[in-house]
Amino acid sequence: MSLPVTYSVDRDGIGWIDFNDPTSRANVLDAAMLAALRLAVEDLGKQPVKVVVVLSAKEHIFIAGADLKWLGQLPDAAAAAQLAKEGQALFAQLADFKVPVLCAIDGACAGGGYELALACHWRIASDAQTTVIGLTEVSYGLIPAWGGGVRLPRLIGAQAAMKHILQAKLLPAAEALRTGLIDEVVPAASLKARAQVVALRLAAAGRPARTGSTAPHPLGSASPIPLQDVFSEFRKKAIAHGASQRAQLAALEVIEQGAALPFEQAMALEVEKFSEVATSEVAKNLIRVFFLKNAAKKTNLETWFPSEPEGSPAPAPARNIGIIGAGVMGTGLAHWCAMRGLGVLLHDADRATLKQSVEKIRELFHEAENDGLISHAAAHKAMGGIGLSSSLEDFEFCDLIIETITENEAMKQQLMAELGKFVPPECLIASNTSALAIEQITAGLPVPGRILGLHFFTPVSRMPLVEIALTAQTSRATAACALELVRAMGKTPVICRASPGLFVTRVLAGYLNEACRLWEQGVRSEVIDQAMRDWGWPMGPLRLIDEVGVDVLNSVFSELQKYFPARFAATRICDQLGKAGMYGRKNGNSSGFYTYGRENYSVNPLVGQFAPAQALEMKAAAIQNHLNNRMIEEAKCALAEGIVKTSAEADLALIVGIGFPAFRGGLMHYAKANGFLRDG
Repeated sequence: MSLPVTYSVDRDGIGWIDFNDPTSRANVLDAAMLAALRLAVEDLGKQPVKVVVVLSAKEHIFIAGADLKWLGQLPDAAAAAQLAKEGQALFAQLADFKVPVLCAIDGACAGGGYELALACHWRIASDAQTTVIGLTEVSYGLIPAWGGGVRLPRLIGAQAAMKHILQAKLLPAAEALRTGLIDEVVPAASLKARAQVVALRLAAAGRPARTGSTAPHPLGSASPIPLQDVFSEFRKKAIAHGASQRAQLAALEVIEQGAALPFEQAMALEVEKFSEVATSEVAKNLIRVFFLKNAAKKTNLETWFPSEPEGSPAPAPARNIGIIGAGVMGTGLAHWCAMRGLGVLLHDADRATLKQSVEKIRELFHEAENDGLISHAAAHKAMGGIGLSSSLEDFEFCDLIIETITENEAMKQQLMAELGKFVPPECLIASNTSALAIEQITAGLPVPGRILGLHFFTPVSRMPLVEIALTAQTSRATAACALELVRAMGKTPVICRASPGLFVTRVLAGYLNEACRLWEQGVRSEVIDQAMRDWGWPMGPLRLIDEVGVDVLNSVFSELQKYFPARFAATRICDQLGKAGMYGRKNGNSSGFYTYGRENYSVNPLVGQFAPAQALEMKAAAIQNHLNNRMIEEAKCALAEGIVKTSAEADLALIVGIGFPAFRGGLMHYAKANGFLRDG
């Protein structure tokens, strides 16, 4: 059986270490990989090599980090400490090797993979789009454990290293070069040839004095703000977020304290801090979420169409997308589809709305250019691929049409009836609705098998989830085409049965409506929201209502009460705020439960006119349990009705769709772990 790491020495005296796990499409660092690397390093150390080059034999993948399944199964802190020590010792063999060691990176170089690169004496990366580099451990509730938290501050300075490690982002090669994470960027096609040239140069000149030093970085304290104050500010932010930021606090300690310690003592501190977080519930939950997201990439239709096995003729891919409605959702969809190379026809009966939409799309492309997501030439080409229309007759050449108009059943029914007169029978028709019944909206269309729901979340450019809603008549071919489109758009699919509220909106609405009920009983806005932020939500439920739109949520509450009267009683406050002209932050408004300035917000005193005379005191834990239990009960009902198939899909949908705190592992996972599920 082939080893995951092989090595050789060429006639120039260059030792080549190649990573290529034969059992996987990616290289990940696990026990077998580390053992094979140790063998390679030790054997090359006995040979008359002049220099060593570390690279991957896989195309567009260097090392994607440590095996998270392996890390997630660590039994205790002692096992975590032992793993960290062994990895550090192995990478120290590279750092202390008798000749210079060069790392040639093509593709993902993440986490432990970049820690290995840091132990090398020179780092070259290809300019391929797939080449991304960095330390991402804190996003999994972990910290670098194989020297990354010690070597990176000594390479680029403590403040820069702290920012990179806490952000846990993978950087494109050009940005990694600017940041100092690597030393060269070369065309992908010439990476190995350039590595050979540099290797021979290092063989003659010896190790670079700067890179690979174990001494503190000379610029470690060079900052207009004293480093102590910088660390203090980051620490305050991490502490404010509670248990979810335990890894960030541990990483800060390694960087801050390690900067003043001798190298070996700093490495020992890294081991200690890693062992404290590696087996925590937060780390296990975040690793679980990683695997939930991975599983979504393999979503298939087997459980939805068991009588139609895989192997049916594949549908033609949807390449020309019609979008009806140039509001916030339609505008965002048009931009995102064009960004992904799809043809777009954007329709709105109001030409002024279309004009505003075009200006907003230009802004979105400009932002994408500034963020390095698209070149100016590509943005210009994509913008040119967006057609505009004020007539439904123009949709005859579209493969798929998505309606995104106002959530009004009568308006949507009228639109669908008109649309049916013009579109060819082979065209797929999707509604973006989440609150309304898709079958009722589309009852007048002639080909029910080609109808489904595609529920996107705003802002489309940042929200990854798409609920693919299947009616009782939706064909497998239609579902397969929609699934392929969602993947082509780079989104995360969750398949669900078409039903009012689908899954995410239904569960979220139960939570938000219940928060309104607590408010109507006298619990203050800021108390409710602070309790849920303390629990881990990025914002409180009443603030979230302001962001989505008070009138939007009032409409959703009313619809769900109509469809689920025995379980969903709509509260009154959103209706009252809407009638008073307080719509939250929707469409530039500045008041709802809160009033908003340019950079801050405060409780809206005008809302007090609708509040009960007597305030109700309620402890944070009671608020958290009450609102969490309402979500859990609604999710249980949706699962029992088959709206989604599994608890894992339910968990992923809420994490990716509405920001349910990932460090809790998912709503149903949390419910099971904390005894909220009385019936299993």
